Amino acid sequence: MKTTLLILTLNEIDGLEIIMPRIDPNWVDQILFVDGNSTDGTIEWINRHEYELIIQKAPGIRRAYQDALESIKGDIVITFSPDGNSIPELIPNLITKISAGFDMVIVSRYLDGSKSFDDDLLSYLGNKFFTKSINFLYGSHYTDAMVIYRGYRTNLLKELEITNDRWYLLVEKIFGAKGLGCEPLISTRAARRKLRVGEIKGEEPGRISGTSRVFPNLFVKIRWAFAYYCQILADRFRWK
Repeated sequence: MKTTLLILTLNEIDGLEIIMPRIDPNWVDQILFVDGNSTDGTIEWINRHEYELIIQKAPGIRRAYQDALESIKGDIVITFSPDGNSIPELIPNLITKISAGFDMVIVSRYLDGSKSFDDDLLSYLGNKFFTKSINFLYGSHYTDAMVIYRGYRTNLLKELEITNDRWYLLVEKIFGAKGLGCEPLISTRAARRKLRVGEIKGEEPGRISGTSRVFPNLFVKIRWAFAYYCQILADRFRWK
C-alpha cells in the first residue's frame, strides 16, 4: 500500500522549521501540503523545499480535506499537524499498525497513560466527554476520538461521505463555526460501519507557536464544541 502524509498548514513557519527535518521522506510515498493562505512565510518555505502544495479555495479544516482529496495518491492517508502537536517519529509505527489490516489507526493522546501537554482543563474535559459520548452512542471503544493525528484508508473519505457539506452546513450556520473538522464524523462513521479501528500510544506536545489557529479564544472554542457535539448527536440518527 502507498501512503500519503497530508499536512495542513496556516501560518506554521515556526513549526515547519523544527518538525519537518524530523520527517524522513522515505517513510511515505507522498508528502502533500494543504495551506489555508498563510502570510508568515509558510507557503514560501514549502515551495523552497519543493514539497507538493495545494492552496485552499476557502478557509476551514474541512475545506482543506475537500481540496486535497483528488490529489492524494496513497491508499492510506495520514493527517498530520506541523504545529508541534504531532510527534513525527510515530509515523512508522502508525504505518506498521495500519498495514496489519486496520481501516483506521489513531495516535491516541490518552491511551495507556499518555497525555496532552497542549490541553487545558476545558479541552481535556471536552475531549474526554466527546470520546465517551461517541463510545456510548456508537458502541465504540476509543480513548481519543477527536485527534487529527491518525491514518486511514483514503477511500473512507468518500465511502463515509466525510467531506460532503450536507453533514456540516446546518451546525456551522447555527453556531457560526465555519469549516468544521472531519475527525468526529470519521470516528462516528467508522464505528457505525464496525470497521477495524486501532490506536497507538502517542503523547501530544504543546504547540511550538503557543497559540491555536483554530481556537484563538475561549468563545470560539465553546462555539465549536457545541457544534461538534450537536453533529455527533445528529449523526447517530441521520446517516445510514
